[in-house]
Amino acid sequence: MRRVFILPLMALVACETQEAAAPAGSETPQVAAGYSAEDEALYMERFDQLRNPAAQGGRGLGGYDPVEPVPGDPNYTPLSAGTTDLVTDAALDAVDSYAAQRNSQALIIWKDGQVVRETYYGDTTRQSQIISRSLAKPITALAVGRALMLGKIDSLDQPVADFITEWKDDAQKSKILVRHLLDQRSGFLPQGQSMDPESPLNRAYLHPRHDEVIINDMPLTYEPGTDYQYANATSEMIAPLIERATGMRYGDFVGQEIIQKIGGQGGNVWVNRPGGTAHAGCCILLPAEDWLRMAVVILQDGVWDGARILPEGYVAKMRTGTEQNPYYGLGLWLPHTYLERRGFANPSIPYGKVLHTEPYLDKDMMMFDGNSNQIVYMIPSANMIALRVGNRPPKDKEWDNTVLPNTLIRGTTFADGEAPEPQPMPAG
Repeated sequence: MRRVFILPLMALVACETQEAAAPAGSETPQVAAGYSAEDEALYMERFDQLRNPAAQGGRGLGGYDPVEPVPGDPNYTPLSAGTTDLVTDAALDAVDSYAAQRNSQALIIWKDGQVVRETYYGDTTRQSQIISRSLAKPITALAVGRALMLGKIDSLDQPVADFITEWKDDAQKSKILVRHLLDQRSGFLPQGQSMDPESPLNRAYLHPRHDEVIINDMPLTYEPGTDYQYANATSEMIAPLIERATGMRYGDFVGQEIIQKIGGQGGNVWVNRPGGTAHAGCCILLPAEDWLRMAVVILQDGVWDGARILPEGYVAKMRTGTEQNPYYGLGLWLPHTYLERRGFANPSIPYGKVLHTEPYLDKDMMMFDGNSNQIVYMIPSANMIALRVGNRPPKDKEWDNTVLPNTLIRGTTFADGEAPEPQPMPAG
């Protein structure tokens, strides 16, 4: 097991996370929630770092500890690079400048099978492992799709309780379907922040048995499938689902069945304790180009280099929104109708929304979209992908979600001479 530091000067306090063997004739102390005192102590250490200003400053986790490898292709070679006459240098320079001014670590533009612009800022390189934040969520959709392809999961409408058998006799949790873990309609408590160490929001993220916390303790706030509520815990359940469905560690499955299949470099993923369960809703570290490769698979309808990675028709399901949130499919964000500001939470929630100064110029566009404005745009009409990863932009340079794709589309010459149909305006 290794520790990965993710921010300078904010290192995790070193601690032994292995469960100590109890002396003969003794029992490991248990807390009221049924978890060991050692687990609770580690949880509180993490909580103090992240949330409690009175303890260690509440400065945030300094690193993911421990991590497991996500294996990559041992014969990795970078994607083919070249130039194109179909996108103007002015457009490429403009998006590069826009990203450079907004705390970006990497910008990659892919067009018609080759990388036409690849810029790394500061100390970031092609090999640097990028903190995924919620870019981890579309990986969960790829993992489920791959498990479907391999026959390890029967369908998106299979009850999760077939694998998480603890839910078999639960009248509500037994209604959660596999698709609900991907389209954020599980029914779990919505995402939020809490300063209470007993809050399931904190325990489901920081506890060394976070998967068990979600399975046993996370409350449902609505019937599964009836509402959209963004929740990390929903995506976190993909790791135990995949592990029980396939018999493989989550990091191994993602690495061997996705990253290696598409020639990526691989990286690391945070596990809650040595030998424990990986975080699937966040906390995977991969080079920027690996996300680009995953986007190529989406743009090519589940195929990489002539080999089918995802079941036929699966990408169409990924890019289909729900009645409760037509802007979100299975791990993919969608244009739908124009909104000046669109957030990650339920569309009715008025805060936490990202700026869109104009409609997207391709209504069929798809996005991986995560915290800190880390985003990958897939533009079918131009056979183009634009990726920006990095840290949150400075306050005086708000991120506009439409600048990169629209600048590139305006700078593109289309084969038939016709620009794509833009995102529609709301009726009325």
